[in-house]
Amino acid sequence: MALEHDMIKPFGDRQVRAGMISYGVSSYGYDLRISDEFKIFTNINNTIVDPKAFDPRSFVDFQGEVCIIPPNSFALGRSVEYFKIPRNVLTISVGKSTYARCGIITNVTPFEPEWEGFVTLEISNTTPLPAKIYANEGIAQVLFFESDEACQTSYADRQGKYQGQQGIVLPTV
Repeated sequence: MALEHDMIKPFGDRQVRAGMISYGVSSYGYDLRISDEFKIFTNINNTIVDPKAFDPRSFVDFQGEVCIIPPNSFALGRSVEYFKIPRNVLTISVGKSTYARCGIITNVTPFEPEWEGFVTLEISNTTPLPAKIYANEGIAQVLFFESDEACQTSYADRQGKYQGQQGIVLPTV
């Protein structure tokens, strides 16, 4: 399905594991990778977290092969892969168990029918210690649900606010 609909670029047609957190095609999904671009949350401005008026100064931009997330904090990142979801498909992205077993949680998020873009992911460090995230390795698994018919109103039809996102996109209303 992914190749037929040009859904994922670049596309790993097998699961890659050689000494890294796996990515690529899995049994019933696709393990996406996190890029080397991050926004690490910091509270240096003593701000309030408000999804309707998020202060971008609450993040420190970082680019590198290993991102360190402070204790009890989080970072935003984006997928290496660009996704184009067909009109009759819905996906759910869930965190990989390798990270979850370390107290590092990747948010669960859907990719709606006809959504496309790089995925912005939130990675939470629930531990009292700093946590490492490895760029260009697996971070989440995308599960695909195909319907017998196309949806009535797609994300593209609604002109969804996160359509076509290119980088790490902060919350908008």
